[in-house]
Amino acid sequence: MRKTRDYDAELRALNDKAKSIKAKKVQQLGELVTATGADALDIETLAGALVAAVEANAEGKEAWRAKGGAFFQRRGRKGGRGAASNDGGAGEADTGGSQG
Repeated sequence: MRKTRDYDAELRALNDKAKSIKAKKVQQLGELVTATGADALDIETLAGALVAAVEANAEGKEAWRAKGGAFFQRRGRKGGRGAASNDGGAGEADTGGSQG
């Protein structure tokens, strides 16, 4: 006989995993804000910059992506400053591809 599936248990497990991923994403966003120095901005300025980024055209987003990639590569080579760079900066630089 076939074993019946417990759909409720599977759904609960998926919801728990989704909550965990969302919490990790929020934590990483906070670490990124701190690592870039954006935590020195007041909340209205930071929110305005993020809204402008979301509304930007494709060329602007591509330029920002390149600048962000350079930021992570630079932080990876320096060895970073403190624990935030070890979690965010160096890991991103390692996954950025090969050099050479």
